[in-house]
Amino acid sequence: MAYVVTEACIRCKYTDCVDVCPVDCFREGPNFLVIDPEECIDCTLCVAECPVEAIYAEDDVPDDQRRFIALNAELSREWKAIVERKEPLPDADEWAKVKDKLDQLER
Repeated sequence: MAYVVTEACIRCKYTDCVDVCPVDCFREGPNFLVIDPEECIDCTLCVAECPVEAIYAEDDVPDDQRRFIALNAELSREWKAIVERKEPLPDADEWAKVKDKLDQLER
């Protein structure tokens, strides 16, 4: 069972999670991070580090976020690994409070 980054990460892209990942399973897009389900070792370290609570165990992903399971798998094949913490997006704190922002996802 892999972990999944959900909608709360869109337009925030805090990378605290990347810092603690022992296997470098995060992939970076323009305004979102995903977890490569093939690389994730289910260590749970990233969950507590996410300031917007965007990361869930696959079995615990809320019903309204289930589409992100497939989206993480798809985008992890296209995006490059991110292995070091970076600054969040400039307006991340404003976007952290916004709900329903899938339409903001940049591929």
